[in-house]
Parts: sequence; C-alpha cells; structure tokens
Amino acid sequence: MIPNGNDLTVDIVSDAARQMSRQIEITPEIRERVQASRALLEKFVASGRIIYGVTTSVGGFVNWLLPPSMAEEAQNNIMRGVQSNVGPLLADDHVRASMLARINSLGRGYSAISLENFEKYVAMYNKGVIPCIPEKGSLGTSGDLGPLACIGLVGTGQWRAKYEGEIMPGADALKRAGIEPMKLSYKEGLALINGTSVMTGLACCLITDAKRLINMFTLTSCMSLEVMKAKIMPFHPAAHKQKPHPGQVRIADAIYRTLADSKMVVQDAEMEEWLRKLSTNEPQGLDEQIEDAYSLRATPQIMGPVVDTTRYVQQVVETELNSSNDNPLIVVEENDAVHNANFHGQYVANAMDQMAIVLVNMCNLSDRRNNRLLHPSLNGTLPPFLVREKPGLRTGLMGGQFMATSLTAEIRQMSNPISIQSLPSTGDFQDHVSFGLVAARRTRDILRNASYIIAYELICACQAADLRGVDDLSSATRNLHSMVREVVPYLDCDTPITDFAEALADQLISGKLSEALPKNVDAYRW
Repeated sequence: MIPNGNDLTVDIVSDAARQMSRQIEITPEIRERVQASRALLEKFVASGRIIYGVTTSVGGFVNWLLPPSMAEEAQNNIMRGVQSNVGPLLADDHVRASMLARINSLGRGYSAISLENFEKYVAMYNKGVIPCIPEKGSLGTSGDLGPLACIGLVGTGQWRAKYEGEIMPGADALKRAGIEPMKLSYKEGLALINGTSVMTGLACCLITDAKRLINMFTLTSCMSLEVMKAKIMPFHPAAHKQKPHPGQVRIADAIYRTLADSKMVVQDAEMEEWLRKLSTNEPQGLDEQIEDAYSLRATPQIMGPVVDTTRYVQQVVETELNSSNDNPLIVVEENDAVHNANFHGQYVANAMDQMAIVLVNMCNLSDRRNNRLLHPSLNGTLPPFLVREKPGLRTGLMGGQFMATSLTAEIRQMSNPISIQSLPSTGDFQDHVSFGLVAARRTRDILRNASYIIAYELICACQAADLRGVDDLSSATRNLHSMVREVVPYLDCDTPITDFAEALADQLISGKLSEALPKNVDAYRW
C-alpha cells in the first residue's frame, strides 16, 4: 500500500487498519517530497525567518520568540504539554487508521518533517506499535493535538504503547520493534501533532462500517416488507424517476429488484382487484387497504437521505484524508512558509454530525417497523409479539423491544450537533473550536447502538418469516434468514436475547452477513 497523499479512500484506510499484515511502502517520489520540504525549512531557519512553531512558541505563547538552538526541547515540550487526554483508550484499529492518515498527510511534503523521523513513523505502523490514546479531551481545532501527541511521544520513546498485545512504556515498545527513537528538530513536534488525522482516521472506519450497516438494513427492510405483506408498487421505478434523488432511487431499486422473486410481498394489482370485488354502493370498512403505512411504503424516501448524506460525508472525509492539514505549511512550489488554519476540524465535525443524524433517522424507521411486527393490532395475521407456542405463558419477543426502543431514545438525545458547541480556549487564541474527534466518537457510539436496533428488527423479521413460511421469501432474504439462523435460532421458548443481539450486531457491521446481498443488484455496491 502506497500512501501517496492523493488517493487514499475510507475503505482502504479502514481495511488496512484492521489487517496488521498490510504494510506501507514509501516510494522515492514521496521521500523526495519530504526531503525538499525539510530542506526549504532549514534554509528559512538559517536565513533568520520568523515562523510560527519554528522560531516562535505556540498557542497562547505565540508572541514568544525562540532561538533555533532550543528546538529539540521546545518540540518535545509541545507534545508533552498538549498530551492531556483522559478516559478509555481508542480501539487499536482506530489508532492505526489515525496513524495511516497522518503518514499520508506528512508524505505529501508540506509539513517539513525530516525524512529520518518520517520513516520511523512508518516503521512504527508497519511493525505494529500501537500508541495508547485516551479518547477524551481533544478540541479538534489545532488538530487533534493530544491524541496525536500520544503517537508522537511514543515515537520519541515516551508515553505508552501496545506491542504484540501488551501495554508497555513507549521506549520498550520501540526497542522490541527494533526502532530507534525519533530525535526532534524545529517544527517536527508540531508536524507530528498539528492536524486532523485522528478524527479523520476514526471517521474512515465509521463510514465503512456505516455503509455495511445501511446495506444490511436495506436487505432487512426487504424481509420486513415481506413478512408484513407489504405492497410492491411503491418501489417501482416509475415513481422514483419523478423524484430522482440518487439515494431514493438506489434504495427503491435495491428493494424492488431484491423482492422480484418473492412470493410473500403483495402485488398491487391483485389487491386492487380483490378490493374491487368487495366494493358496493355503500361506504364500508375492510381489514385490508390499498396502501401501507409510511414505515413500509416510504422506505426509499426515508432511507434516500441516509445514503446521500453518507456519500457526501465520505467525500468530505476523503478530501480531508488527502490533505496537508497542519500549520505552517512549507510549500516548495511557492518557496514560502505559509501560515494557515488547515488544522481546523470543522469539516469533519460537521460531517460526523450529519452522519449521526441520518443514522438516528434510520433507527427511527426500524423502531416503527419493530413495533408493527409485534403489535397485535398492526401485524396482520402474525401472532402477538410473534409468539406461536404458548402465548400468554410466554412473552416472546416483547422484551427485546424494550432494548431497541430504549436505544432509539438514547441515540436521539445523542444526535444533538457537536460541531456548533464551540468554546474559546488557550487565552482566546483558539477562540473557535470544532470538537471534531468528539463528534466522531459520538457517531461511533450511535453506530454501535444502531447495530443493536437493526439486529433486533432482523431477529423479529426472521421469526415472522418462520411463521409465514420461509420458502415464500425472495432468494436473497431466504439466504439472509439462513445465515441469521446460524446465530439466532427460531425462538419457541423464552430465553434472553442479549447474546443473540450482540452476535448479530457484530455480523451486521463486520460484513459477515454481506454474502446474503444479491450479487445482481448494483444498488448495494457503493
């Protein structure tokens, strides 16, 4: 894998972060860019230029000049001083994704890190040194200073890291991996910590997981539509051509084509003919109706924004991923040191807020479907709470709804935008902050809760499919049912569903159930 600074994708980053065997290769072109930027900075220092973070202090001490002879002490102090994060450690894959994002940015050749230290950073990644990053405490504005300082400190033989599954002092981790500690010169501490790479790396993993979950929710929706005896016409392309939002068209196409061979969904013409035969000259109420509730019929219109927003979020994050996002930038093409604010994480913070909102709305839809599947007045001819054996003595899937509805309420509260919560800091030098990593962490937690809610709908839909007759499902949902039954049995007795929900949620996000997605439906590939 070559992080050339221009074409990394969220999928490449998340895949590499989760496969320790994936190695980074640094090409001669990347080395040349890094060396050229460093050489230009050395020229500027020799000429006596005043450059932020190079010959000045930083943050609230921006008005202090520092002689180049104090560079090593100053750069180490920058990292030590900002490393103030607290709380649980970020997951290993999220740390590796952050390191890969930083390597990609540094390798673009605008950060003026020395080639020697850049190669040591790459060696840490390739040899599996995973710095310990407490996840709470980043403002996300001069970048993720504290989290990135955890990585930089390990690179210099300080702080703590995980190596071969064991947490140890950073110096020990480097020694066991055969890496000499970095020795910093001017700007190098700043280059290591001044950027958006942690929020960006985490966002890459979340987007990949969210796309998998959205796909699986779409297929789960197909099964729910089947067992609820939904009408198929609302998903016909004719309607969606007249309101051609890309996501809406994609979801409608996925459902319509997936259910093409279903014997369980209702053909609208047959329903219309049945109703027509019952019509008289007097108004009358019937047990059947010509259209379904919105939680069934409006699935493309509700899920379309989820898809379109996720695609937009991916575009934003990939732009950030392939950017130089520190300050100052040493721009060889301009022969200049450019003071800037590229470290500000507002783009990522805003994108993560948007993703949080659409994931919650997806769960609103699932929660309404769950209710319809269980409610004795709404689920048609299905038994109340999907209990066929010993109803009343048993409560069936009633209790599972407590969990799903509780989580739906919880993530609604969690979706309050974080990107607008700016508070001034650093003596009002950092007087507008993004909280981008906070937004990404919050979206991570919403995504996990969403996986439980959707897992519960899938448990209910599979239970209902057994009651209806699995053979009448479409080929794709029948495959999905078969895969779920390897994890969750048909429930003919009351039993705790916690372990089932946990296992199924893992499979929904990890992609283990993706084999059930129909191969001939392009709408699932994005």
